Amino acid sequence: MTLDLLKIAQEEQGGDLFKLLDGIYKRSKVQPRGYTDAIIWEGGSTAGGVKPVAHAFTDMFALNGTLMALDVLGLPFLGVPMMAQFRHDTKLVSLDWFGKLEYTALKWSTAGDFLVNENGRKVVVNGKSANAPLRTAAGVYCNVRPYGTITCIRFMPGLPYSQDKKKFAVDRATGNIHSEMNTPGVRMAYAARLFLKMVHETGQIGRVATKPTQAQEDAVNAGIMRWLMKGTKFKLKRAYSVDAYEEHKDNVDAVAALLPKDFKAGMEGWGGDVYEHISDTNFGILLHDMMQQKKAIIYATDLDGDRLTDLMADAPDALRAWGQMVLDKVKPGTDMKKLWADMGFTMGSGKDMTSVMYRMVGEPIFEQTLGSADAMLLRLLKGDETEGGTKQPYDPRIHFVLINEAYKAANPGNPKLAGWLDAQLETFDKVYSGKRPRYLEGHRKLKPWGTG
Repeated sequence: MTLDLLKIAQEEQGGDLFKLLDGIYKRSKVQPRGYTDAIIWEGGSTAGGVKPVAHAFTDMFALNGTLMALDVLGLPFLGVPMMAQFRHDTKLVSLDWFGKLEYTALKWSTAGDFLVNENGRKVVVNGKSANAPLRTAAGVYCNVRPYGTITCIRFMPGLPYSQDKKKFAVDRATGNIHSEMNTPGVRMAYAARLFLKMVHETGQIGRVATKPTQAQEDAVNAGIMRWLMKGTKFKLKRAYSVDAYEEHKDNVDAVAALLPKDFKAGMEGWGGDVYEHISDTNFGILLHDMMQQKKAIIYATDLDGDRLTDLMADAPDALRAWGQMVLDKVKPGTDMKKLWADMGFTMGSGKDMTSVMYRMVGEPIFEQTLGSADAMLLRLLKGDETEGGTKQPYDPRIHFVLINEAYKAANPGNPKLAGWLDAQLETFDKVYSGKRPRYLEGHRKLKPWGTG
């Protein structure tokens, strides 16, 4: 049976979506850590021993596109209700459910200012896009964004704002770094260790982007990094003017005392080249790394990591546009897009950049943003998703891309599944090549190819 995606969209807008989903999927016996009353749906086929992925059922095309892709592929899944209205009414409890499921997970970011009903009036949903409270609930300590030759590790939730030394301290019981902000030092240590692990395993250069001379949190951040590198084979190719560990030893040691005793076990064999930069200079360095196709891993705080990943996403378009201007001047008729690919550059428009959030307990959470997906679903509900041919139909490819990555991560060492997933993505591209089909038509064309 093929899913009635239009009916699902209609019920989401003004019907009983839970009743509809209960009629399609069964309630799972799987429960998150510490809960016995969580609402979790399950579906798909477990043939071949494929491990399921936990999906956040949110809003608009984040929900509809997910259900369409799962229907086509027939993969086993767990579904957690995280629609804006449900999150709001239940005071974000489903974020805890999602964050405490010990499965590889997949979440979509949608409109931050989603409006919901509260006592007969429209208000902005509690938790907005749910990203920040989810990260806290799930124990996320960083996200990793690989794009082209650059990988950015963004420590979260770390915001280097504090400059008031009088207010600054590390709580000896929790490791929280208290100042104007409240930064979890233990998660900071996990993020720094993952950075060093990736530098060691990939052989790529590591760039540390912090502000230890300006922000008190980052002084501890840089100190933790230096503490972790002690006794290893890492080479510090560029260093801050002071050793942040020696400068902030008491506070770093307070965080280190709360870590597992074997936290540094095995690190004595790790090595690689590490460069310490003030985060602001990393923007220029990043551009040079991108243009030279230099493979680099960057470690940054939440605020600066956000800015760096935005630059990673936006710069390729700007570089290609500049390149086209130069070509038009010296060699008219040359296509910069083709030349870009011929030169080995793989960065596209940023829309294909994925994000993987790592958490203290449980497998990673794959995350992606769906730009204008909300407006596009409303057009579908009005009966003309192309608005008289002036708009393109929704392109669900990103759903299939992220599912491809998440299920491979959840099922390492399963080459048969990996090959099958890649084949499904190739089939998608065949169906969607040329003129893009309308959303429901695309679903019908894809359905015969999957296992659903």
